[in-house]
Amino acid sequence: MFEYPKVKKVSVVIPVYNEQESLPELIRRTDAACALLNRDYEILLVDDGSADDSARMLVEAAEVPGSHVVAVLLNRNYGQHSAIMAGFSHVTGDLVITLDADLQNPPEEIPRLVEKADEGYDVVGTVRQNRQDSVFRKTASKMINRLIQRTTGKAMGDYGCMLRAYRRHIIDAMLNCHERSTFIPILANTFARRAVEIPVHHAEREFGDSKYSFMRLINLMYDLVTCLTTTPLRLLSVVGSVIALVGFAFSLLLVVLRLTLGAEWAGDGVFMLFAILFMFIGAQFIGMGLLGEYIGRIYNDVRARPRYFIQRVVRQESLVSEEEDR
Repeated sequence: MFEYPKVKKVSVVIPVYNEQESLPELIRRTDAACALLNRDYEILLVDDGSADDSARMLVEAAEVPGSHVVAVLLNRNYGQHSAIMAGFSHVTGDLVITLDADLQNPPEEIPRLVEKADEGYDVVGTVRQNRQDSVFRKTASKMINRLIQRTTGKAMGDYGCMLRAYRRHIIDAMLNCHERSTFIPILANTFARRAVEIPVHHAEREFGDSKYSFMRLINLMYDLVTCLTTTPLRLLSVVGSVIALVGFAFSLLLVVLRLTLGAEWAGDGVFMLFAILFMFIGAQFIGMGLLGEYIGRIYNDVRARPRYFIQRVVRQESLVSEEEDR
């Protein structure tokens, strides 16, 4: 069996959106965890168009002499996964770890992911233990995970946890994909030969509120369904055929009842006919909505607009020169 060389340099990519309160602690704890690795590392913090002082704080952290922080500033908000892809485009490590900025996934888990990757895995996923989220978030997460598992056939338990490790060739493969909507954990698994999950701790959110509202979770579910498979389109054909057969059978039944029971009975069934009509109309609108999702995705891909625009990258010049010398 092919064995990967030991990891020489680790890159940690963290998307940041209005996280000025948690940033000092995030940088301190992440830097301390990476220092325990006894190997080169860098911490790429990607500002996803924050409206607070996050961008300024990232630049200041990156400009500190000897800092391992790299600040990547996007010109506006593009979303979590697009921000991570922007960070991927500037990593220099042979193992890349993604992490949320809210500190619910402790940075202290990073050494465990590196140790597991050294065993020869392409992707190291994580499963949150004793989740400190609301009942609504937990329920929505379970639904999304089951949807992904059934659609992809990949039996990973927690796709929603962003604390994950990827080998560099997996990152390069993802950067060569050009679809507009990208769900990184799923995309990475399509290229991975060996993937594994490990349990990790999960903490309560100390600063700010979750960026995933109810509507964002709904949008995420639509994105997942339409980017993973065309199965909903096939199901539409099946459901449409079933409804057509049921409608035809029901029309025959109405004709028979009219002939046997008389016209008065047919008049009393007007409301039932309206109910059936509304059922058909509702099914048509559902089908049109799903078709619209796919057509909209095709439209966005055909336009081929960039997924993000990087406004500025702040990196220690000494670290850049060291990489060039290698």
